[in-house]
Amino acid sequence: MSTKIKTTILGVSAGILLFSLMGGISGVRASGDGAYRQLEVYSEVLSRVRSEYVEEPNLPAVTDGALHGLLESLDSDSSYLNPEQYKEYKAHKSSAKGEIGATVSKRFGYASVVSVIPGGPADKAGLQDTDIIEAIETKSTREMSLAEIHSQLAGETGSTVSLSVVRARRAEPQKVVVTREVISVPPAQEKMLEDGIGKIQVDALTKGKSQEIASKIKALQKAGAKKLILDLRDCAQGEEPEGVATANLFLNHGTITYLQGQKYPREAFNAEPSKAITSLPVIVLVNKGTAGAAEIVAAAILENARGDVVGDKTFGEGSVQKLIELPDGSALILSIAKYYSPQGKAIQDSAVTPNVMVADTSEAAPVPDEDENAAPPEIEKKAAPEHDEQLQKAIEILRSRQG
Repeated sequence: MSTKIKTTILGVSAGILLFSLMGGISGVRASGDGAYRQLEVYSEVLSRVRSEYVEEPNLPAVTDGALHGLLESLDSDSSYLNPEQYKEYKAHKSSAKGEIGATVSKRFGYASVVSVIPGGPADKAGLQDTDIIEAIETKSTREMSLAEIHSQLAGETGSTVSLSVVRARRAEPQKVVVTREVISVPPAQEKMLEDGIGKIQVDALTKGKSQEIASKIKALQKAGAKKLILDLRDCAQGEEPEGVATANLFLNHGTITYLQGQKYPREAFNAEPSKAITSLPVIVLVNKGTAGAAEIVAAAILENARGDVVGDKTFGEGSVQKLIELPDGSALILSIAKYYSPQGKAIQDSAVTPNVMVADTSEAAPVPDEDENAAPPEIEKKAAPEHDEQLQKAIEILRSRQG
């Protein structure tokens, strides 16, 4: 056995042992014996592959595949990057300024669009939430970690990236070319509706957004608003601290969220009375494109009985990652803690279920029957609904309230 093969086997075995000790392999008991039994099974499988596979296997490729699958089986945010991928990841992290303007996670093994920034490159190209990105350029996203997907989507401003997009009701992937840009998140927008109801639209909870929302609340109250709607639909980008700060604008007591992990002691984020700026009745609008920091806001308001949450079940995203560099130049991006709702539900696992469910009616235009000889059509943009049923339901609920 060559030194290269021995090193490969040792590296993969160490990874499998680490994973086993973490309790990640189904059926492994919490005892040390269970972990070693799994390692023996893995060694036997690798030996059989070496000796009996139809041709001489590429063991370094097998190693990458095994470690990629190992990390992805934990959760979509955990990733393994081989030395080449990690080098490219670091280069993109420091130099790539252009983005496509979409929040992308992994679902069903492939890259999935959670939401797009209005007016951004992805929006202009016709991408929408729930789209599956089957491939970036020519590489399947099933073979890529989430960190590598994010790295590949970023690039120089003005450069393009070709995506193969799968959408419901269309059998074949559609090619979409997106031009990367420096992304500018639209400002929060306020609007007075009927019956003294003020509405605030938020597209992302990036740094500083909570103060922006606070100013909108004050402006609406000054204009005579007696009730509020906080629209967090398709709000997936942002930072969890902004979610905490935004929730605190409406809450003068109670737990907003807390962080906890196997070796991450519980860290609670409680509402500070001095930071609450309104006691007006409030409803939060959410949908399947609501994720991360926005989910923290929705869960905090709902579970502290501060207001209603109306719309669709949210995406489910909320964890903290740690980058671990390995001696061979590769790296792990490992989830070490999750955000929990006030009632103890892991947001990443359970998402946020509205107490008033109203389906999202803004879907893509109907797809006509396909002609096998016809050229692939342009990807269709989401059609604006004639009636915003989620918003109308929120208005209906607030009208029925006193105060």
